[in-house]
Amino acid sequence: MAEAIIRGILAKGVAQKEDVTVGEPAEARRRHLTERYGVATMEENLRACQGAGLVLLAVKPQSLREIFQELQGRLKPSQSVLSIVAGARVKSLAQGLAHPNVIRAMPNTPAQIGAGVSVWTAASEVPKEAVQRARSILRALGEEVYVSDEKLIDMATALSASGPAYVFYFIESLIDAGVYLGMPRDMARTLAVETVLGSAHLVKASGSHPGQLRDKVTSPGGTTIEGLLQLEEGGFKAAVMKAVIAAYKKSLALGEG
Repeated sequence: MAEAIIRGILAKGVAQKEDVTVGEPAEARRRHLTERYGVATMEENLRACQGAGLVLLAVKPQSLREIFQELQGRLKPSQSVLSIVAGARVKSLAQGLAHPNVIRAMPNTPAQIGAGVSVWTAASEVPKEAVQRARSILRALGEEVYVSDEKLIDMATALSASGPAYVFYFIESLIDAGVYLGMPRDMARTLAVETVLGSAHLVKASGSHPGQLRDKVTSPGGTTIEGLLQLEEGGFKAAVMKAVIAAYKKSLALGEG
């Protein structure tokens, strides 16, 4: 996700390569980022933060303790932190860093192609300029939704951040069904991907409730209602809802851990 952000802000002109410094412990990754994007890289995170107006935290939740040990109390009052660490709440980040200027965001993987959606919030201590800078960064990745209630970010983690995995799984299932019927896999892939993509565009463009659009496809006694019956009997909707709820509970647990 960090690389997606670098790619997005450079492509959209939100920042120039000279403006970006990356702290990365793996030498191979440092070399890759420098060669591909022309950004400066270094092994020490604290050195990478020096001179930065906005510090981006893009690490695994289990790496936060190490980051806190490295950066705690060492950020300047003029600096703000933008975190995309799953489950890490603003209060916990502020305490761990001993730094109140924290912005928390949760983007999703379609951000890699500028088609993502990010839900985010900012502590009251964050300067307006830093809030606007964070908004510009997130807009370079796709849509952005600001919320004042942080609990909505944990919900977004379960829905929009984990959601692509559910959609990928559904697409995979459609492809395999086509192959089972005897369709060439490349054809099944094309049909499945374009069907999901077109359906999502239709929901967005029409403004209609998905149920209304589903009804328009479902003729009495037709093939679609036969398929929907199988999904209903298989507990499709309940399974999706349970998946989102389980991911939400896991997000809360990560924040407490």
